[in-house]
Formats: sequence, structure tokens, C-alpha cells
Amino acid sequence: MKKLSTEIIYIAQQAKKASEGLANLPTEVKNKALLAMAKAIRERKEDIIQANKQDLELSKGESSAFIQRMVLDEQGVLKIAEHIEQVSKLDDPVGKVIKEWKAAQGLHIKKLRVPIGVIAVIYESRPDVTSDCSALCLKSGNAVILKGGKEALNSNKAIAHILTEAAAAYLPQGAISLIPFREREAVDILLGLNDYIDLVIPRGGESLIRKVVEKSRIPVIKHYKGICHIYVDEDADLDMAQEICYNAKVQKAATCNAVETLLVHQDKVVPFLPLMLKKFQKAGVEVRGCEQTQKVVNSISNLKIKAAEEKDWQTEYLDLIISVKIVQDLGEAIEHINKYGTKHSDAIITDSKSKAEEFLQRIDSACVYWNASTRFTDGYQFGMGAEMGISTDKIHCRGPMALEELTSYKYLIYGKGQTRK
Repeated sequence: MKKLSTEIIYIAQQAKKASEGLANLPTEVKNKALLAMAKAIRERKEDIIQANKQDLELSKGESSAFIQRMVLDEQGVLKIAEHIEQVSKLDDPVGKVIKEWKAAQGLHIKKLRVPIGVIAVIYESRPDVTSDCSALCLKSGNAVILKGGKEALNSNKAIAHILTEAAAAYLPQGAISLIPFREREAVDILLGLNDYIDLVIPRGGESLIRKVVEKSRIPVIKHYKGICHIYVDEDADLDMAQEICYNAKVQKAATCNAVETLLVHQDKVVPFLPLMLKKFQKAGVEVRGCEQTQKVVNSISNLKIKAAEEKDWQTEYLDLIISVKIVQDLGEAIEHINKYGTKHSDAIITDSKSKAEEFLQRIDSACVYWNASTRFTDGYQFGMGAEMGISTDKIHCRGPMALEELTSYKYLIYGKGQTRK
């Protein structure tokens, strides 16, 4: 334990030292490092794929959703490189003047964007987090310490090694670090290093997030559950509604932005639900319905659906399962979402502008959609290049976190000999 602690403290110290150099690194140097990283990922894609196969072999017996988050095939590796290149093309937020003004006695004040410093990312399953977070932290002038789950250790080590080796000519040592230990105590040690680490971002299941929040001595930006909703209004285009609902559930069910609960206006049940549920069930989606949903569907079709329980409205399935509830009107839909939602992503399908505007204003979530799939809640889809995660907090940043969200600010005050009276 003592040796483990010593090694992790050393990594954090190196990151702290590196952050001082990164904060003032010119944009063109950071971009050269990013392009070198992307090139190396492409050239050594087979190394990553082979490392990932080792992890998948060790993960046999896990759920399909778990495996889906783990897999890195050739397409996935090339996507990693693409994300890094996209980050290189984005505007550098560091050094941007947010605001400037004249204050008391003629003082000239500038509010300037600056890096946060050292960011620790604690995550599970998804090895592409290693590259996305490295790229975003580098571009925003932050040093990053990565602590992935033991299930993806081989993949994470391969990616981190390729990135650090490719960027070594441009970055201070310790700018990108991976904690290479499987021991659970490694996370506890990391969370106590508030002298060296400025921010912790956990990405993973609810139990991981809770552990980090409870144990961390460092500020945390968290992403709790993604219980996302779609409400199909009485004024919805039903063909559009089917396409959006299907995409939001089936396209990639294991993600935090997949829809978990479908709310349907009572006047749209007969024309909409039987067709929608048949489409879901054909795709292997298990449907759990409220009492009214069961009665209506069972009376007009051969579909059989499970009874939804109270816990279903509070569950992030991350799988091919969806809960369905019939509501009287927009007001009941909004009430349900604000009660059971997790402030992540929610959508309304309607042709009524007034209802859409009411929904957009009253739903207290980071991302609220009108006639679009919740699956778009993603830094890459938002044009951010990649993302550190999706924050469900309401302080500092909400939704997909990318470059601006990884900066703070400071005030520069220019005087001419003024003294306070």
C-alpha cells in the first residue's frame, strides 16, 4: 500500500509541475502535439486492437451492454484519431478575454480564461475515454491523470503509451499520465491528493460516482444517471415520433443519452403505441408499461408487455429495455420528467411551437430537445470535438463538457499608481 501511494503521489506531482508549462503553451504547439497523437493512433491501431482483445477475453461472461462499451475495433480506433484531429481544429479557449472594463479610479480590468490545472478522470469500461480526455485536457492547457477500470487496463495502457510517446516532443513530462494499477485503493489515494489535483471528473456507473463524491477531498464535476425521456404529444407527427423513439432507444442502448422512458399523450395511444411497440419488440427491446398502457395495448394487439413498477421510472437501464407511460397532457409529462429525470436529456415530439417552447422552458435538464433524438447529447455531435463527460450538475458546467468547461478565469488589473481611498 505504501509503495502504491508513493507511486501515485509521484505521478500527481509530475502532473502538477507539467500543468505550469501547459498553461502557457502556444496554441500551435498544442495542435502539433494533437496531430502527432492522431497520426500515431492510426499507425499503431493494431496494437490497440490486440490490447482490447485481451481485455474482452478477460471480460467474458459480462453483459452485452458492458461488452459494447468495451469494444474497440478498427472503426472505433479510427474514430479515436478523428476525435483528436477535431479537437486540434477547435478554437483554443486559453487566454481569451471574457470581459474587460474600466473600474474604480481608472483601473483597467480583464477577465481572462485560464486552465483549471490538473484534472483526474476516473472511469470505467470505455477505453476511448483515455484519448478523448487526453486531447481535451491538452488543448485546454490542463495536465490529466487517467484512472480507468481494471476491465480495460490493457486497452488504456496501449492508448496512453501511444499518445504520450507521440506528444513527448511537444509537451512537458507528466502532461498525460495513466495510473497503471488494478488495486481499488488507487482511487482512494488519488482522491486525497488535493495538494496536486484541482478537479476530479468521474465517468461510469452510479456506484462509482457515489464513491468518488463521498471520498474525494477534491472538487468533483459529476454525471449521475442518465434517465432520459421522450414525450410524444397529441400534436406529434407519428412517423417522425417512431423514427426518433426508435433511434433514441435502439441505436446504442448502452449509452447515458439513450431514452429510458417513453411518455405518450392519451389521445395518441391507439394510432401510435401498437406500431411503436411492435418496432421495439422486433429489435429485441423489452417493454414495461404502466397499467393503462397494458390495458390499451393488450386490448388492440397481440403484444404482451410487462407491468412497470415504481422503480422502473427511476432506472437507467443502459440496455434494450424501455418503460412506457400514458399521460393526460403536457403538464403531466413535464411533472413526471422533473420528478424522475436526472437532469440529463429529455425530448418532446410535437408540431405545436407553443407546447414545444413550454416544454423547453420548464424541463430542468442540461439538454432539452424538440423533435430530435436524445442520442445527440454528445460532445462530438455538438461540434466540441470530443467530451470529458456529460455533467448533470448545475454549477460551472452542464451537459457535454469540452474545452471551455475545462477552463476557469482570472482577473488582470492594470493600474497607473492608483491606491485605494
